[in-house]
Amino acid sequence: MKNNKIVIYVGLLIAGVLLGWLLFGGSSKEETEHNHDKVASINQMWTCSMHPQIMQPESGDCPICGMDLIPAESSADGLLADQFKLTENAMALANIQTTIVGKGNVDGNTIKLSGKIAQNEEANAVQVSYFSGRIERLNVSFTGEKVRKGQLLATIYSPELYAAQQELITASSLKESQPALYKAVRNKLKLWKLSENQINQIEETQKVKENFPVYATVSGTVTEKLVEQGDYIKQGQPLLKIANLNTVWANFDVYENQIDVFKKGQEVLVTTNAYANKEFKGKVDFIDPILDNKTRTVTLRVVLNNENDVFKPGMFVTATINAAKNEKTEVLTIPTSAVLWTGERSVAYIKTNSNQPVFEMREIKLGNQIGNKYEVLEGVFVGNEIVTNGTFTVDAAAQLQGKKSMMNKDGGKVMTGHEGHLGMDHNVSKKESDHTNMNERLTVSEKFQEQLKVVYNEYINLKDALVKEDSKSTSISATSLLNNLSKVDMKLLADNMAHNRWMSLEKEIKSSATSISKTSDIKAQRDHFKYLSSHFINVVQVFGVNEKVYVEFCPMGDNNKGAYWLSKEEKVINPYFGSAMLTCGEVKQVIE
Repeated sequence: MKNNKIVIYVGLLIAGVLLGWLLFGGSSKEETEHNHDKVASINQMWTCSMHPQIMQPESGDCPICGMDLIPAESSADGLLADQFKLTENAMALANIQTTIVGKGNVDGNTIKLSGKIAQNEEANAVQVSYFSGRIERLNVSFTGEKVRKGQLLATIYSPELYAAQQELITASSLKESQPALYKAVRNKLKLWKLSENQINQIEETQKVKENFPVYATVSGTVTEKLVEQGDYIKQGQPLLKIANLNTVWANFDVYENQIDVFKKGQEVLVTTNAYANKEFKGKVDFIDPILDNKTRTVTLRVVLNNENDVFKPGMFVTATINAAKNEKTEVLTIPTSAVLWTGERSVAYIKTNSNQPVFEMREIKLGNQIGNKYEVLEGVFVGNEIVTNGTFTVDAAAQLQGKKSMMNKDGGKVMTGHEGHLGMDHNVSKKESDHTNMNERLTVSEKFQEQLKVVYNEYINLKDALVKEDSKSTSISATSLLNNLSKVDMKLLADNMAHNRWMSLEKEIKSSATSISKTSDIKAQRDHFKYLSSHFINVVQVFGVNEKVYVEFCPMGDNNKGAYWLSKEEKVINPYFGSAMLTCGEVKQVIE
């Protein structure tokens, strides 16, 4: 009986302990877990995948684009000072792509050069007057008029020629008694380019001609009128400049580091925007032996057949040339899309960790452009993983996180635009902002900026046409942009870096604008507009247009990858969606 009581007591004790644990132990653990979650919740910050500068203590919507906020990375432990990290969501939305750097054989690859059509100086002629007098009639009305050899160009009244004719009439009556005098008078008229028939006619009719004709000595196109009807001219004075345009020169600028890959006789394929689907064959005819000290280039010349009047002097052309064999059989190359230019530096972004989205900016030194790739001399190595798509987005993330970036080589927080009205906090001084602007702008002449401003105004017209969803006006504005772009004189860029930068950007702008001009599909026009805008942003940043320009961004553009454009006003009017989402976007940067 006693043993039974002991068993009962032990059972009650165990039941009590178990009940106590259930009532208090579980509660304590639950409270501990609850407190842990509460602490974690307090420390957790939330950000936007498209706008990583947004940091909020609670989940919700992004105040810029309205997207759901996601948990921010709690720390950047393990990253070096120049490295930064993107979220996987941001990587996907921005369509960031990378490739492994490797070496390639340059044999069979091509190099592209940009240049202009010029008159063939060997075929040019200057039409002169062989006697003095007054131009009674000028038969050439305008520059560009075509003339043929033997065509009457002008008639001239010449007092000295009038007197010489009288001498001939007198000497003709004495040719039997004074043959030497007669012969001398005839030779005098021949020196003034009178023909035998003209001289014989004067002698036979015994009449003096008051006005004498001037005939074209060559066939070609009048490129310059040097006189007007009624002018008094001297013997030997130029009247007209005439160019034979059956052949023309295509002059291309070759930089110092490219000289060794070209040689006389190389085959060339020339293209022009005027005939986008045609290629014209030629050969390297001349390579200037003297380097231009200002541009640090030499001129490479190609003679082109122009019997069909395809090429016009002043027209921009592109040459595709097979590189001459170089001592290096292999070179390190990266895609052109991986390179960002500042006007002073070339940079690219390396993915430093193959398993995580960790990036770092690298300054690189470029060699020749070979097809759609650049030769890299310094900065990256074989095996590096380099960003080839979404480079601009990665650079923007670097700037926002205060890391080294394209326009901020020393790192540190920078002002990315008028973002204060969106509730963003920027701890940046005016000195820091000025330093950033100094890094991104090249010094060029005001005349160049004014020419560029005309092109920029056409870009704005194009953008406004997209806002109105007017595809016809968009095409017209793109064509007008191309016409004004061809008038920008890159000879105004004395600095070699500025010259090189302009040629690169001009080529991309021409390509995008041409694509816009050739389609009436508004969706296709907007697809090309995002590329045009990207290059135009770089142009305005590097060269300036003497006015304030707003860089605006829509996170929903380009299928939620985000797209930029330029505007003259701070108010956002979206060209990618028009009336459907007219005010979607924000000001990302203000370029003074």
